[in-house]
Amino acid sequence: MSGRTLPAACPERTCVGCRQRAAKSELLRVVMREGACVPDHRGTLPGRGAYVHPALACLDLAVRRRAFTRAFKAPAAPDTAALRRFVEQQAAP
Repeated sequence: MSGRTLPAACPERTCVGCRQRAAKSELLRVVMREGACVPDHRGTLPGRGAYVHPALACLDLAVRRRAFTRAFKAPAAPDTAALRRFVEQQAAP
């Protein structure tokens, strides 16, 4: 075996909040723009990305653990207000 993944395999990513692996399509990609975390729901923004479940519980865990600071290799904690608003809107019916 060459160690290659199967072509039909679904790509997986790890949530920076709860640290559980999930399908890439189930997670929200987040990028850092001008010191703030910005949701990248289309997955097309340039730059380093971090993935989080689109749930407030995972977002709170990521902020508390300073996971975005580590993921983006930032010198200071990024602003997550815009990301929080996006997740709250997604959770509302």
